[in-house]
Amino acid sequence: MAIFNVELKKVVDDSYEIEIGFGLEDKLISDLKNGLAGNMTRFSIITDSIVKDLYGEKILAKLKDAGYNADLFVFEAGEKQKTRKTKEEIEDAMLAKGYRRDCCIIAVGGGVVTDLAGFVAGTFGRGIPFINYATTLLAAADASVGGKTAVDTPLATNLIGLFNQPRKVYIDIAAWKTLPLRQISSGLAETVKHACIADEEFFRYLKEHMTEILDIEKEACEHIAKENCKIKYNIVMKDELESGLREVLNLGHTVGRAIETVSDYRLLHGEALSIGLAAEVRLAHKMGYMTAAQMNDVLSLLEQADLPVTIPDYIDREALVKKLYTDKKVRNGRLRFVIQKGIGDIVEFENGVFAAPVEESLAKEIISEL
Repeated sequence: MAIFNVELKKVVDDSYEIEIGFGLEDKLISDLKNGLAGNMTRFSIITDSIVKDLYGEKILAKLKDAGYNADLFVFEAGEKQKTRKTKEEIEDAMLAKGYRRDCCIIAVGGGVVTDLAGFVAGTFGRGIPFINYATTLLAAADASVGGKTAVDTPLATNLIGLFNQPRKVYIDIAAWKTLPLRQISSGLAETVKHACIADEEFFRYLKEHMTEILDIEKEACEHIAKENCKIKYNIVMKDELESGLREVLNLGHTVGRAIETVSDYRLLHGEALSIGLAAEVRLAHKMGYMTAAQMNDVLSLLEQADLPVTIPDYIDREALVKKLYTDKKVRNGRLRFVIQKGIGDIVEFENGVFAAPVEESLAKEIISEL
């Protein structure tokens, strides 16, 4: 018998910039000319059917005017399309147009686009570079930092994917002005979540400046974009692959993701997350980690952001409870929840463990109150 040892130790630098500003299309082109994508001259722009006309076509034209080869690959907008089938269709379309390893993907859109395009980039040609051009508040809060890329399946959300870091992220706040108010509110749910887990001062800022944020005022929006990135970065840099601490980013998501799916995506991600946060603060209060005043403070802020805090009547409560078990935090068939401690902190149940088992009976009790 012979043994041959294959040593593959790696030192990888996945650092990248996040640029926050207004109207960053020309800056993207300038950065590409200055080597952002290395010597790549061919670009696959992945976007959805809504963003295509708002930003996709514009960026495509600018790339071509700069002398690059580029094509648009468009899928129908919506969380329902974040599937393996959509990923396969994009990959086949890229292959049919002759794309191989000598290309770079530019994801233009919200969180669904960046999740899907980043996953395509991680597997196409066994890995090609990609850039995120985020056009929604939700993407700025949730998808800009961390490298989480994934698709959904009927049985689970975001469990098929990989961690894949972009070359750069652009957060174009000017694009937020094209969003309906409902989408702005949806994006704010992740922002409120970040404040709840890490920064009470930021929580107070949101309470004091909610009107300016909803009106997309420059100073307030730049501030929340920067704070979102800072909070998420400080978590992700300590736990890139979600082995412990990074679970705190799932605050509110156990119930939220289940509601989003059971609603058949009638609820936007942030709307479902808001209800999930409402469930979580009730749970935290029952477990003794939040006062009634703190619980009501969170509920009030969510309502300030025009977000729901109760479960719609059309949601089947029994189906919702069953769906909780598809959450990625479930271990050995038991529900696990991330729980906040007051406002601006998270309960660490033991060293490096930030989610605790919760009996189904207690989960049902919380859901019945919503």
